[in-house]
Amino acid sequence: MILPNLIILILGGVKNMDENINLTILNEIGKATRMGLSSITFVSDKTEDEQMKEELSSQYAQYGKILDKVNTQFEKYGEIPDEEPMMDKMMAWTGVQMNTLTDKSNSHIAELMSQGNLMGMIEAQKLLNHSPNMEPEVKNILNEFITLQNNNIEQMKKYL
Repeated sequence: MILPNLIILILGGVKNMDENINLTILNEIGKATRMGLSSITFVSDKTEDEQMKEELSSQYAQYGKILDKVNTQFEKYGEIPDEEPMMDKMMAWTGVQMNTLTDKSNSHIAELMSQGNLMGMIEAQKLLNHSPNMEPEVKNILNEFITLQNNNIEQMKKYL
């Protein structure tokens, strides 16, 4: 029967599938991390509050560290990460522009950032829950990403 064989392949019944699962997860973390970096860049220009800018700068640095770890793992596999499509960047920029057109308050920016972090955390948790055969290094990066998303939300709560 085809379906059980497909499930075995998806869950890592073949070494190459394990690699593919790990590369898929790394790509997803990389995309989400780059989206976080872009979003922070876009909203940082919208706030004049120095404390908010410092918080966003700290989050930016943490995303950068995770992206470095993702890129290191790609090197281990001898692969190159997928690039973020230009259309995604343009849509993110447009979304920030539209959402901050009439409200550039810390509260509104914190809400936008929290929503983005929550979406990233949910997707990352799904990857964690449905990919039991990922390598420990990949799992550690994924867990670090989830923790970062949670911490970012907690930090933004004080601005709501």
